[in-house]
Amino acid sequence: MKRRGLLIILSSPSGAGKSTLARRLRDWDPDIQFSVSATTRSARDGEVDGVDYRFISEPDFKHLVHDGEMLEHAHVFGNFYGSPLAPVEGAITSGADVLFDIDWQGAQQIANSPLAPHVLSIFLLPPSITELRRRLEGRGQDTAEVIEKRMTRSWDEISHWGMYDYVLVNDDLDATKDRLTTIVTAERLRRTQQPGLSDHVRQLQIEFEENE
Repeated sequence: MKRRGLLIILSSPSGAGKSTLARRLRDWDPDIQFSVSATTRSARDGEVDGVDYRFISEPDFKHLVHDGEMLEHAHVFGNFYGSPLAPVEGAITSGADVLFDIDWQGAQQIANSPLAPHVLSIFLLPPSITELRRRLEGRGQDTAEVIEKRMTRSWDEISHWGMYDYVLVNDDLDATKDRLTTIVTAERLRRTQQPGLSDHVRQLQIEFEENE
């Protein structure tokens, strides 16, 4: 039977592994679509418009928000980020899962949206704050000032762990990936994700009555 797609939300403080696990999840099932966020920040070296992000101006972004065309949006480190609504609705209606790598603000907005029945939210915790800092420094992507900002913001992110459906401590990447795929497999079988069940049960009833 055809199923509805899931809105799979992965959130964590920077450095806890959500981007890596998002890639691992899509390696496990390449049919999972990654939600391409819109952002007002400039593209970094190697980033492709429409693939990594949709890079748009701040006025255009605010226009989309005003018209209700953003599923969620947030202001982070001086820039706006958001998820366009129409592609997500189309994907889950067709049975495709859509993966979101977003913070707790975006997760909360989606959880309060009309698409809430199809949301699967997962929060990733680091094994320790010391390890979180080590991972941020080890990436070599940010200045010391940016790392301090991310560390300061990390507790605010962690403090919202209780609003998620599942919480995983990412102490071992392979083990966390296995737990993540187990969760997704089970959630795909939720009754709300299988719109054809009602018709199937009605057909069973018809067959039962015909054989009485």
